Amino acid sequence: MASELAFALINPYTIAKSRTGGVIGRLMSRTGLELVAARMFGPSEQLVQRYADSLLTATQIEAEFGKLLSQYVKTSYLPDPGTGRRRRVILLLFEGENAIQKVREATGHLRAGWVGGETIRDTYGDYIADAAGRVTYFEPAVLVAPSVERAAQVLKLWAEFSESDGGIVDHGADVAESEGVQSTLVLIKPDNFRFPSVRPGHIIDLLSRSGLRIVGIRKFSMTVADGEAFYAPVLPVLQEKFKDLMGRKAGEVLEREFQIDVPEDLKSVIGEHLGPIAGARQFEEIIHFMTGFRPSDVAEAEKSKKGSESCLALIYKGMSAVEKIRFLLGPTDPAKAQPGSVRREFGSDIMVNAAHASDSPENAAREMKIVDVQKDTIKEWVDKYYGT
Repeated sequence: MASELAFALINPYTIAKSRTGGVIGRLMSRTGLELVAARMFGPSEQLVQRYADSLLTATQIEAEFGKLLSQYVKTSYLPDPGTGRRRRVILLLFEGENAIQKVREATGHLRAGWVGGETIRDTYGDYIADAAGRVTYFEPAVLVAPSVERAAQVLKLWAEFSESDGGIVDHGADVAESEGVQSTLVLIKPDNFRFPSVRPGHIIDLLSRSGLRIVGIRKFSMTVADGEAFYAPVLPVLQEKFKDLMGRKAGEVLEREFQIDVPEDLKSVIGEHLGPIAGARQFEEIIHFMTGFRPSDVAEAEKSKKGSESCLALIYKGMSAVEKIRFLLGPTDPAKAQPGSVRREFGSDIMVNAAHASDSPENAAREMKIVDVQKDTIKEWVDKYYGT
């Protein structure tokens, strides 16, 4: 069976209620599909109106539900009528065999809400009607396509607006704007994308305890050049850290093998020589883990090529964002992290520790520039499958 490109639009209400992680986790684990792209949108009035109109005319959607969905989109997706600030909508793209049907089945029927948590809409959606059958409350949680043809129609439309309406929506309708508000970057690391699982979603769920807003999201593969730039401040720290360690370890080996006492000053000299070498080696391992390649094995001209590993970048915004996210992540060493923290729950060791978070507003700005969450990857996927 041929590979397909499916989408899921996470609605503003679902995002505002911090259900994003639950949706992503279920879509990845229950479909077995690869999440290939993710982008935050602040839909303009033009995009909302065209999308709502398309729901009325889509032949793949029953007229009853087309009207209901169209009205829902115009009510929930339009910019705030009072402030003009835009709503936050996340577009996810999934690739794989029979992707459209798999996403649709994991999402569930629009009339969800009357059974258990088998589907996303069973858990996060509502469809409430009175005795006469009139719908009194409707929240579909996410919007998906019923067919390949409909997926093509919707994705071509959203790709058309991906540059103008997508990227970082840091002035969204429900995003705080006051003194003390910060933006910070989180990278969900490659160990969470070895195969489709709930891990990325569960990490986002744990971070939702911060009360912060997700204002940007991007699925990407880090290049070696980006990895070197991103972790550049770590290199001198590692080289300095390994001086004492290498001097002490080398001294222990010499004392054990030759039955001699190695003076402390000699251990220090050895460490000064070996520490930077060991630190640089550890730096290479970090880049290898994040990109799939060691810098020393890659020609300079090849370092800007996309790596073989996947990451998910998220930008959080709110009061004391840096401190809140760092606390929920836990210490670098998962063994020292507090119960319930991301690294204690999902980390393995100091390097394979589930996620990275910026340690200051200044570093957040530097790291966000390197990762470039603003960059659009939606259009290239839509063009690949459905043309322009």
